[in-house]
Amino acid sequence: MAQANAFIGYLAEVKPLIEERLIPDRVRLGVPSIERDLDAYLYRPYDRFVSSGGKRTRPALCLLGCEAVGGARETALPLAAAIEHFQAAALIHDDIADEGTTRRGNPCMYLTEGVGLAVNAGDLGLVSVIDAVMRDMNLAPMVRLGLIEDLVAMEEYTLQGQALDLGWVRDGRWDISEEDYLHMAQCKTAYYTAAIPLSCGADIGGGTSEQSQALFGFGLDAGLAFQLQDDLMNLVGDEAAQGKDFRSDITEGKRTLVAVKALASLDPTARVELLGILSAHETDPDALGRAVELFRMSGALDYVREYALMLVERAKGRLEGADLDPHAVGILCSMADFFVDRSS
Repeated sequence: MAQANAFIGYLAEVKPLIEERLIPDRVRLGVPSIERDLDAYLYRPYDRFVSSGGKRTRPALCLLGCEAVGGARETALPLAAAIEHFQAAALIHDDIADEGTTRRGNPCMYLTEGVGLAVNAGDLGLVSVIDAVMRDMNLAPMVRLGLIEDLVAMEEYTLQGQALDLGWVRDGRWDISEEDYLHMAQCKTAYYTAAIPLSCGADIGGGTSEQSQALFGFGLDAGLAFQLQDDLMNLVGDEAAQGKDFRSDITEGKRTLVAVKALASLDPTARVELLGILSAHETDPDALGRAVELFRMSGALDYVREYALMLVERAKGRLEGADLDPHAVGILCSMADFFVDRSS
């Protein structure tokens, strides 16, 4: 495996560049009392959230995709900001849907500002996705149009994945196949985590369609591996780092590949026991531990780990023969390893 340090180093290098671009100039109406209220009710809560932390992995991939085809990373900074705005919007809205309590070490926005204002702030993040690209006069009009088309498609894919994820839970659905889960996770996570940031970065850098497609395919596989590792970490990762979120997927009855595979593999008695735990919103540590033991007994934990590693190797193979910058390829391979090696 490539050393993850290469990607971690790249993140540290580009993070300040990305964060400088996150807060745009606001439209001012010239009415001081209205501007104060808008700052209090909309801009300040949103800007505080988008500036509050995060690894900036997804926007960094915009820059890396651009560099991979020989482009200058600075030209992809508006796209990087757009991707981070989408991430912010998704997190704000997710916290409401999942009834979360903390995000990045702080109370969720809907708890501090109220649900209505938090929804509105998340909507500002969605508007900011397109705004960041439209304001970039350094890109040709047709390039901007192509980016917007791809970003809108990314948003719709993510909404589809979120709808499936939430709908299956709401309706108590456990008739979910492995293929169903993988489709949902690809839509919900892989497109916006890696595939679209990389391929759009390549488009900005002047890459060929073959280069863009290679990076897109790499991103789909690596992004799905990222989600599978997230699922595993929630169950068997660092409890101290995750705090109250540790094993929350069991409490929430999340349809993960681990759960789907275990339910398909266990004998009828054990399957009924596991379904009972997954359906009961359990918070008791012993019950959560028993669910993990059933996952382990079924072979699902090992299966998902091996599947994630297979996706990483397949992702790396997609870069072969694409005539990409060797240094960028090394960082991308490092990133793929990082996605499945991280513990938090």
